[in-house]
Amino acid sequence: MFYSLASRPARSFQRPASSLVRSGALDKFLSDTLGALSDVQPSQTATVEDGDKAYSLQLDVPGLGKEQLDIGIEGDVVRIASKADAARSVKAAWRFPLEIDAAASTAKLEHGVLTLTLSKKIPVSNVATLTIQ
Repeated sequence: MFYSLASRPARSFQRPASSLVRSGALDKFLSDTLGALSDVQPSQTATVEDGDKAYSLQLDVPGLGKEQLDIGIEGDVVRIASKADAARSVKAAWRFPLEIDAAASTAKLEHGVLTLTLSKKIPVSNVATLTIQ
């Protein structure tokens, strides 16, 4: 069997822009949803190392104090964002292979470098054994 592409005039693909596109709502939605890493480029300003019991994350945040940063840990996701009154805007997120133990993790800001030591939550096996009768 042989198939060929159907050709249509270009005008059939041109549609007027919807009100969402014209108002910028779509751009705002995409930047809020997908733009978590847009302000900080992890390959240039952040270093992530995988240790035996913890991950180490170093992020350059010059000009910001510890009271101007928010760090959130939810499962395997770590988010760092600057507060509204901060001198510059920082917004970044990382997803790790294992969940993070927030209680055993630490954060330190020294000379414009934020260093996070993120303890790994070791998965516990929930396997139950059954006795054969």
